[in-house]
Amino acid sequence: MRRVVASGVVAVHLLVSGLAAQQDTTIGVIERNVAVPMRDGVVLRADVWRPAGAGPFPALVYRTPYSKAPVFTTYGMFRKAVARGYAVVAQDVRGRYASDGEYLAYQQEGKDGYDTIEWAAAQPWASGSVGTFGLSYPGAVQWLAAVENPPHLKAMAPAMTFASPMHFWYVGGVWDNSWILWVWTNIAPDLRARRNLPGPKTGAEARAAWQAGGSELQFQLPLATMPAFRGLADWYYDWMAHPPGDPWWNWAELTDKYRRTSAAVLNISGWHDEAYGPAGATTNFNGLVASRGGDARAARTRVVIGPWVHGIGPIGRTRSGDREMGPNAAQDYDELVLRWMDRWVRDIQNGVEREPPVRVYLMGADTWLEGDRWPLPGTAGRSLYLGAGPGGTGVLSGVPPGRGDPPSVIVSDPAHPVRDPFAAESGPHDYRALVGRPDVLVFETAPLAGDLDVAGAVGAEIHLSVDAPDTDLWVKLYDVAPDGTAYNLMSPGLDVMRASYRGGGPERKLLVPGEPVVLRFSQLLTANRFR
Repeated sequence: MRRVVASGVVAVHLLVSGLAAQQDTTIGVIERNVAVPMRDGVVLRADVWRPAGAGPFPALVYRTPYSKAPVFTTYGMFRKAVARGYAVVAQDVRGRYASDGEYLAYQQEGKDGYDTIEWAAAQPWASGSVGTFGLSYPGAVQWLAAVENPPHLKAMAPAMTFASPMHFWYVGGVWDNSWILWVWTNIAPDLRARRNLPGPKTGAEARAAWQAGGSELQFQLPLATMPAFRGLADWYYDWMAHPPGDPWWNWAELTDKYRRTSAAVLNISGWHDEAYGPAGATTNFNGLVASRGGDARAARTRVVIGPWVHGIGPIGRTRSGDREMGPNAAQDYDELVLRWMDRWVRDIQNGVEREPPVRVYLMGADTWLEGDRWPLPGTAGRSLYLGAGPGGTGVLSGVPPGRGDPPSVIVSDPAHPVRDPFAAESGPHDYRALVGRPDVLVFETAPLAGDLDVAGAVGAEIHLSVDAPDTDLWVKLYDVAPDGTAYNLMSPGLDVMRASYRGGGPERKLLVPGEPVVLRFSQLLTANRFR
């Protein structure tokens, strides 16, 4: 029998000219480094692959900061799309690789995406119908462009991306330190190469430098004044200068803009994606449904969430982290996206609109749950309570604690914080090693009498008092096997809150030492069968 475990962790953390079209008998026509002018005169460049012949062809647009050069050979979907009758436009975003201009991460993608979509629709070979696809940053650029409402955008498939800055740059008011690694490894090398600045100029060089000591940047305090990106990626410091809830972030907020797009939207994520992924997919799905009358089928949107970690490759695998999920976990990402595009970009009557709008994988059961809304129909809430126990171990049960019951007490030392032992390894892992620390509390159910399916947004209400003006609290949910293996069940990052931002910000509400407060977590997203 398995048990459910919740734990609380407290810590304080204060280029090139365009080439002529080439004929490729296996793919059609290839045009490289095609100039795509933006409204302000800056030229971005794209590679265009299209079927042989005059057309007209519908277009699929893919925009990336990571270099368009390898995508056609790296991702088989591009070739499949051309074979299916699409022209595929792969573009380096502004200020990256073959494209001109200054790179300001994410901030220019709305207008540039709009202009690129409309450019594709106006080409001599084009039918006028355009779709967009991509994962992570190439997923985010789709949303930022869509809410600018380009008239020729018919469908999009944003995968593993965000809905709000408040679960993307910040989570629960806590700055996401992984941005440092992202800038260092994925962005800074090309910026140095373009400007001939010293330091790593390729991804391989950057990764080697990170392993050789660059990773210590994550622990330099204060992060807002860390000098590593000065004169290279100054927009990083703009991010740091604006706290959670600051109106400055409105340019990246999607949750109030769903009415601005009429495109059909396929949302894809994984339970072990980055924190913003499942939160983004479910939030965007529900927001679109609400903005389009409340009927998910009529709203032309869908959400698919598997057990996957971040990336396209993991979608086709049966294993996530250290946990074997089962044969049904693997899905065909290419076909999932292309069927969506066939229906809404090419207007092929393939029945996509009759499929359940919600499809999520139930971990521990190797099955998929389907429905017409999120949370799923038939979902019923159940309350469990935290009860104190000796040595940092307590109980998780349906019995509320009595008023005279002792509190659970932990001691946190900011100089020796709890560090995730699997920070560099996405997915579910065995976290038993954290039990017994003085700054970790564990609350565990008795062995279950039967199967228990948990699917949806688990909420947690934590009453606490602290002898400091601020603290960060983590709340995690684990599936404990009979042998003691304790698998985490959700994305890291959904489960943290800084007490001073319990109201959302931008103003901090510091704690009064010894005065009780309540922290409420509402996005602990998962779907798992406890046996």
